[in-house]
Amino acid sequence: MFTGIVTDVGEVVAEEGAQGTLKRLRINAAYDAETIALGASIACGGPCLTVVAVGAREGGCWFDVDAAAETLERTTVPDWTVGTRINLERSLKIGDELGGHIVTGHVDGVATIVAREAITAGDDPWGPTARFYVKAPAALAPFIAEKGSVCLDGTSLTVNTVKDDVFSVLIIPHTLAVTTWGERQVGDRLNLEVDLMARYAARLAEARGAG
Repeated sequence: MFTGIVTDVGEVVAEEGAQGTLKRLRINAAYDAETIALGASIACGGPCLTVVAVGAREGGCWFDVDAAAETLERTTVPDWTVGTRINLERSLKIGDELGGHIVTGHVDGVATIVAREAITAGDDPWGPTARFYVKAPAALAPFIAEKGSVCLDGTSLTVNTVKDDVFSVLIIPHTLAVTTWGERQVGDRLNLEVDLMARYAARLAEARGAG
């Protein structure tokens, strides 16, 4: 379980495998290797992946994760190559602050950035702010509501507007600076996890309708 509050930006430094088969990735991060156990869950760009190897390096650690067929089918992981930067979040511990919203790390599909709009410039005293317009897969669009929560590339965000299958999110200067959002451009694909409550509400409504 996660909150969508990114705690580091990692970098893919090695990869093995291809789409349709198990893909192993080695990721460099700033975490202390001694705090990561084999079998630990880390949200990597959205998907919850299991650590299968870990070691120390100067400035932090490296860890290996395996992405299986389901992850490769539903996420952007097949696009990741050496040099790809990804948002990271360690799993929640009992007593941790729930700063974003409840995120499972189970990506529902891939969305696409269709527009990026500068709200403030880089010379603003707090830094730049940007609004992104994102196109969701048609099957997931009904789960996205104005003022609701959504997780994009592992980041908990509030939905500003919704029109058909396109919704907007506002990225503040801090988030642009400490996540991969500062690099995102039109055409980029994003891992999308819809809000857990919206998913279950829709399922309950469907069950009642069938009854």
